[in-house]
Amino acid sequence: MASFNKVLLIGNLTRDPELRYMPSGAPVCKLGLAVNSSYTDKSGQRQEETLFMNVTVFGKSGENCASYLAKGRSVFVEGRLKSRSWDTEDGQKKTAVEVIATQVQFLGARGEGGPGGPARSGGPGR
Repeated sequence: MASFNKVLLIGNLTRDPELRYMPSGAPVCKLGLAVNSSYTDKSGQRQEETLFMNVTVFGKSGENCASYLAKGRSVFVEGRLKSRSWDTEDGQKKTAVEVIATQVQFLGARGEGGPGGPARSGGPGR
């Protein structure tokens, strides 16, 4: 059975990037991304919806994201989906889906998204 896991998103950052380092010293940057879309419902009314995604960027591109991006900036993200689950302190099972970025392209002018080339990530499990 064949499978394919790739996602392409354009959206705006919902918060400033959060840069951390793994115990190995490898950089990891967490981004919040809002992606807007619209559609026409059965009654002919135009509907708007926003999808909020967490994005993880590894390596030098994660450091670049932390250095050059800020809340509100527009970005193009290419990557794959990853699901993770955990148990809360009160015993509930939680699940989240996030994007593991392989490339982040900065969009817009620096004040709104800065010119910038792609930031590539070669994170774990790529």
